[in-house]
Amino acid sequence: MADLRQLPLDLGHRSAMGEADFLVAPGNADAVAWLDAWPDWPAPALVLYGPPGCGKSHLAQVWRARSRAPLLGPEDLDPAEVPHLLGPTRTAVIDRTHEISGDTTRERALLHLYNVTKEAGGQLLLLAHYAPINWTLRLPDLRSRLVAAPAVGMAAPDDALLMAVLVKLFDDRQVRVGEDVIAWLMTHTERSFDSARRTVALLDRAALAAKKPITVAFCRQVLEPKDKPAGS
Repeated sequence: MADLRQLPLDLGHRSAMGEADFLVAPGNADAVAWLDAWPDWPAPALVLYGPPGCGKSHLAQVWRARSRAPLLGPEDLDPAEVPHLLGPTRTAVIDRTHEISGDTTRERALLHLYNVTKEAGGQLLLLAHYAPINWTLRLPDLRSRLVAAPAVGMAAPDDALLMAVLVKLFDDRQVRVGEDVIAWLMTHTERSFDSARRTVALLDRAALAAKKPITVAFCRQVLEPKDKPAGS
């Protein structure tokens, strides 16, 4: 089995397979190490938490490719369906897990799924915006299990990582931009992987349609609001 650090973090237009394409930084290094350690986790569940755009979903996709785990959401947690939710390797990824808080039916389903997974010797990867200790769970048994599970925080991308991501996204599309463009985007776009992907895709489409290179002036034309209030 390939080490996770040798697999690409799919950040956009295509997925390359070189080690350099997988960007490990202080904000995600602990999460990468935990996923590399699979299936030797000390508990039936691992929680990855952090703000939207920090890269949880991308790491989960890489892990899914290795584990063949299905991707589930809170809406899939039906107590009657629990025996059928695990994948062929007795694994599953649950996105937005914190959203089940306060929904007794979903909580009961997750508790059942946790117990089934443990009995089968499998693992659950739970994605959330914040750690289980801060979830308002109604079922004490579920809360005790999830609070005891390993929980790894992920930070929003720092400057060095976000710059590297922007460069990679343009390279993946075979688009050359100057350092001034990257510097401008760093101060004029939302600081997340999702925003970086959307921004680069938008600029690429606009440049192709206009048959123009992507410059700072072009970025301003495409990305800045067209109708600013007077005096702004």
